[in-house]
This record gives sequence, C-alpha cells and structure tokens, in this order.
Amino acid sequence: MKFPKSYTLKEISQIIQSKYIGEDNFSITGMNEIHVVEKGDIVFVDHPKYYDKALNSKATTILINKEVTCPEGKALLISNDPFRDFNILTTYFKPFVPASSTIAESAKIGEGTVIQPNTFVGNNVSIGKNCVVHSNVAIYDNCVIGNNVTIHAGSVLGADAFYYKNRPEGFDKLRSGGRVVLEDNVDIGALCTIDKGVTGDTTIGKGTKLDNQVHVGHDTVIGEKCLIASQTGIAGCVIIEDEVTLWGQVGTNSGITIGKKAVIMGQTGVTKSVPGGKSYFGTPIEESREKLKQLAYIKKIPEIIKKVEK
Repeated sequence: MKFPKSYTLKEISQIIQSKYIGEDNFSITGMNEIHVVEKGDIVFVDHPKYYDKALNSKATTILINKEVTCPEGKALLISNDPFRDFNILTTYFKPFVPASSTIAESAKIGEGTVIQPNTFVGNNVSIGKNCVVHSNVAIYDNCVIGNNVTIHAGSVLGADAFYYKNRPEGFDKLRSGGRVVLEDNVDIGALCTIDKGVTGDTTIGKGTKLDNQVHVGHDTVIGEKCLIASQTGIAGCVIIEDEVTLWGQVGTNSGITIGKKAVIMGQTGVTKSVPGGKSYFGTPIEESREKLKQLAYIKKIPEIIKKVEK
C-alpha cells in the first residue's frame, strides 16, 4: 500500500503513539507485508524468529517490539504491539467507507460494460470496457477490473484476508487495505471468492479463466492464461505462473509457487512449490507418473500378502 504522499518518521510515530529510532524527517512512502515490501515501506515484526528477515528486507522502516541495532539507512518504530499498530495504520490510510448507493458515485465503469441487477460496486472501483457483471456480484472498494471481463452471479471480489493473530481473549484480525486486480479478458465463474491483499494486490492475469466456486486467497498472484477448475482453494501469498492448469478440488498451502505450464490434477494438495512444465498429483504432491505408479503398487499389496501366506 502506497501512501497518498510521503510521511516522516515522526508523523507516523504520532499516528501510532510509538517511540522511534531515526531522523525525524526520515521519509516513509507506504506499508507492506514482508513478501512485497519495497524501499520506503514499513514492515511489521513481532517475533524474534523473524527479526533478521524484517531488518534485512527491502523495507526501510521496521515496526518492531524490541529496541535493536538499527541497520544503516533504515529507521525503527518501537511498539509493544506491532500487529495492533499495523492495523491502526491500515485503518488510518484505508478506512472503511460505508456505501451510499448500490453503485458508488466514485466508481468508474467503461463504455459497453453491463452491470446486471442486484450487483454492488464499491467506492473507487474501476471497471474497463465491454465487461459483463452478472447479478448478485459484490465488488468491494478499490477493485480494478480490466477490459472484456466476465463475472458470473454471486461472486465476491475484495473480501478481507483470512489472517488472524491468536490472543488469549480470542482471534485478532489483521485488517486488509489492499485490492483485487483483474486484468483483461479474465472470466470469473459463479460463486467465486477473491480476497483482497492485506496491503498489496491480489492479481489475476490476462486471459485467465476461473470455474465456479473457486477461492483465491489474499495477495495471491495468478499469471496469464491459467485454467482453474471448480472447488479449488488457493491460499494467500501464492504465486501461480502463466499457463498453469489446476483441476477440480485442488488445494494449496500459502506462500508457494507453481511454475509455468504446470498441470495439477484433481484433488491434489499442493504442499510445496513445484517447477513448471510437469504434471502433478496426490497429497503430498508428486509428479503424477510417480504417484500413479505408487498407487498401482498399493493395489498389488493384497496379492503379495496372499502369496506370502501360502
């Protein structure tokens, strides 16, 4: 998430009421999660296990729960609860704005686009030319939709990320301030759910097609010309490269990469990153030929046991 203008370290510290280490006028231009941070961003860290990763990331301001040595060229915001204060910043820069109409006045809708009845289009949504958005679709604030996109009935774009911190009093949600971006010629089936990024974008690339009842988690990036079949669940922060095929009821772990032109057969659990150009099957995932050989051997076990018993 980029801020509307550059803020100083002192200004940000005043928003969250924190101490800081660095020059008062140290420039901060945005905030992001660790996997998408850039120079000028704030990243938060609240566990010693991840201190080094955060301190050595591209982020130049680290929101942290302990005073540590500040790396050269960076600044620290010292907080007793970085998770809470990251939420405060998200709410400050991307507050929830209640809708005043079914299609927000600030929404931009391109020439030739058809919006069917009972569809909600939120604040600052951008929809390109020659799109068809069917009935009962919900498009949350700030979503960006390209040209020639079709979204079928009942789909939801831009719901919050499924991201919680377990506290003694219950689960505390990390607030979502990102967007959903659909590029040109994307088709979204009925009853799909595409969560917005926590601070960045959940992106579906040009020409990709989603079947009905597909879920895409926060900050996931799906490449161009992918095919994703029904009842597939894609976790957050996944990278799916171009021309990948996911058949029905595939599920993925978060933070993994599926390589270009990979084919994932139905009901596979993608538990780790896999290279492109190959076919995969099973849980845990393996190349499909190897997995199918294993299943063939398993079928022979009763026959082998009978021979041994004789």
